[in-house]
Amino acid sequence: MDLIKIKGIHFHGYHGVYSAEREIGQKYEVDLELSFDLSTAGKSDVLAETIDYSKIVDIVLKTGTKQSFHLFEALAESIATQILGQTAALKIQVAVKKLSPPIDSPINYAGVKIKRKRNKITKSKQKNDVTHTSKL
Repeated sequence: MDLIKIKGIHFHGYHGVYSAEREIGQKYEVDLELSFDLSTAGKSDVLAETIDYSKIVDIVLKTGTKQSFHLFEALAESIATQILGQTAALKIQVAVKKLSPPIDSPINYAGVKIKRKRNKITKSKQKNDVTHTSKL
């Protein structure tokens, strides 16, 4: 499977277990790999035949700056779910790095990396949508 890679999406987000992290915020970095068949776009040279990476960056920035999560695992999951739900990507790998974690030891970053497939996300989303709809 072909890959679209987007590395080094930076933003200031309000995520963390501690209230200070959610009030003051911190710097984050996100790296993505999206699996998608790029052969049609490679032959046609037409943007509509591929995944527009500017749209992907917008999704990451909106999720990272407009929402707040206690865990960056939840931030990564939300990014993966939204991208798989709004694009034709078949698989995604999301790496989220907290560049200044609130710990006493000097480290470059703390991070998580998750891998998700369209089938798993789609089934989860459908199940949640049905549950949500039945409550109305």
